Amino acid sequence: MKNRLIILSFIFIFLLTSAFGCKLVDKKTQEAMKPITLTYWRVYDGPDAFEEILKAYKELHPFITINYRKLRYSEYESELLNGLAEDRGPDIFSIHNTWTKKYLNKITPLPPTITMAYPVIRGAIKKEVIPELRTAKSLNLNDIKNNFVDAVYEDAVITVLDQTTKRYEQKIYGLPLSVDTLAMYYNKDLFNNAGITKPPAYWNNEFQQDVKKMTKQNDKGQIVQSGAALGGALNIERYSDILSILMMQNGSAMMDDNGQTLFNRIPATFKDQKYNPGLEALRFYSDFANPAKEVYAWNKNLDNALTLFTQGKLGIMFGYSYHLPMIKAQAPKLNFSLAKLPQIEGNTPVNFANYWLETVSSKSKYANEAWDFIQFETKAEQAKTYLVKAERPTALRALVNEQADDLNITVFAQQVLTAKSWYKGADSNAMEKIFAEMIDAAVLAQDQIGNIINLAANKVEQTVNVVSQQ
Repeated sequence: MKNRLIILSFIFIFLLTSAFGCKLVDKKTQEAMKPITLTYWRVYDGPDAFEEILKAYKELHPFITINYRKLRYSEYESELLNGLAEDRGPDIFSIHNTWTKKYLNKITPLPPTITMAYPVIRGAIKKEVIPELRTAKSLNLNDIKNNFVDAVYEDAVITVLDQTTKRYEQKIYGLPLSVDTLAMYYNKDLFNNAGITKPPAYWNNEFQQDVKKMTKQNDKGQIVQSGAALGGALNIERYSDILSILMMQNGSAMMDDNGQTLFNRIPATFKDQKYNPGLEALRFYSDFANPAKEVYAWNKNLDNALTLFTQGKLGIMFGYSYHLPMIKAQAPKLNFSLAKLPQIEGNTPVNFANYWLETVSSKSKYANEAWDFIQFETKAEQAKTYLVKAERPTALRALVNEQADDLNITVFAQQVLTAKSWYKGADSNAMEKIFAEMIDAAVLAQDQIGNIINLAANKVEQTVNVVSQQ
């Protein structure tokens, strides 16, 4: 493949730089064959995860070079925003699935069709490589619904006012390589010692009893072993996601299409108009950090949940697939396993989606070529190579069953079909801080929990208003 790629590249250079090449192709094809460089920014994954994809794409389009850059998460968004503002940003970049509406004025949607030049070998006896222009239809809304898990349509497809037609239309603003889900990590030794034969499937009395069995306090009343990392905020990995999914599983509508927060309200469709699902989820969650409750297993003085889990002092931790290599690296001898996220018995399963969308800058000079590459890399054949190297669960329906035999990924992949998310406002970091304050306040003042959740909802809604005014 490498030799073929080199040969094709030399032929293309010859065609482009010689009068002979000008005679073979028309001006439109010559323009499409001009060498260009696309810059691609992402987080977490190094260039090795994309090596095979980039090579395969280069063979199809020898005139396109893609420069891949990995950035640290802590610096990613600030560097991205500064780069875009100063016209030195990337052509292709990743945005978190909750950032789509925030970035609408900085990204360009997938065009209906894309025209690209392809090298075509012709001739029965004398082989010649002749460039050929091809116009192909892009993925449409039905393709997104049918090919990808449901969360993708909800996050990547946005209704906007088309400036040409002056009509509101649904457009595709990104495509994912993977969709991660929140799952349960559990310490098998602590389960065995407590006589627990299997991980709990529901957030019911059995789950609560399991947590009680594994939680231990010393003679001073200090927690020395916790049954589950629940009830707290800043010292629990992805606490805002855990509380969000509890609310969603319980029937809470987190936010409407107009950016109005609803997680503090009783849904209009609820049969019991006295039961507030969001409030009760917050009460359930905060009980685990309340010393007055039987399920007390957590407080703000404990170490970070990931640290406690790797030390063998935590029975259950909720996390994503990216936590797996962290745990193995920090505690290679830890006897732990994975299980699906608990559900509410009798309710339809709901899981939490956490992933990134590949999208194109509105300032890119090569938006068509950039979108062509994104569509190429997110197809099953190419996505497989990424998923194997990066050890991520799939975003494509067709690959869910293929990951069933992968012990590291199967639990996360099994949940992607029922995974959902919600728009957290213009500043997701601010939203998480608001949730942390809400959790801490609920632990201290259970009798004021109604006022506490209402205040948090109003604060989150203010961050939504910020982006709507931009």
